[in-house]
Amino acid sequence: MPNSRRAFFKTGAVAIAGGAAVSAVPVAKAGPLQVTPACAGHETPPAFDGPLFKPNSPERTNLLTPSVRGVRLDLRGVVYSPQCQTVGGALLDFWQCDQNGDYDTVGFGLRGHQRSNSKGEYHLNTIIPRDYFGQWGWRAPHIHVQIQAPGGPPLVTQLYFPDDTQAYGRDFAALNAGDEFINRVCTIQVARTGSGYRGTFDFVIKTTVGAP
Repeated sequence: MPNSRRAFFKTGAVAIAGGAAVSAVPVAKAGPLQVTPACAGHETPPAFDGPLFKPNSPERTNLLTPSVRGVRLDLRGVVYSPQCQTVGGALLDFWQCDQNGDYDTVGFGLRGHQRSNSKGEYHLNTIIPRDYFGQWGWRAPHIHVQIQAPGGPPLVTQLYFPDDTQAYGRDFAALNAGDEFINRVCTIQVARTGSGYRGTFDFVIKTTVGAP
């Protein structure tokens, strides 16, 4: 499994390396933005992977463990091609910090990968991450994702939360406004539930290396 997974991520000219130098992508902050990117020719915007990616995460859809005590997030969505076709078998690798703003750099806490089903659907049980400040810099709450269609190039992106999200007594509006790397196109749609939040986000990815 690990060897095939590494080969899967090596497809195409874009290399993903957890320790690679971080370079920001342009962030469009003006004008009306869609919450979930439409698939009509528009790929989900990329972002840098940061220094905390770890290869060979466990295959699982549930990242909740006894040590995780944050606000629950039930995240679902569909993976599409730019032509609006669903993409089955896409590899999605998620990693994030915990309720204290800490990443697990020793094990695989709040890390895991999965594949979209035959309808292009994915489902992740996790928590809303907290913002953090320290050796890794300062960031608003976000979830990292690496996603790749079978035979397609990998995409690295980050998912964010609406300004009115309520978790850990933090002001998400202020946190989002102060994050220079945020791309609000990648905002998860959320709704309150009895145990936390239900979220949706659809990814749009290229399915062929070298595709425009």
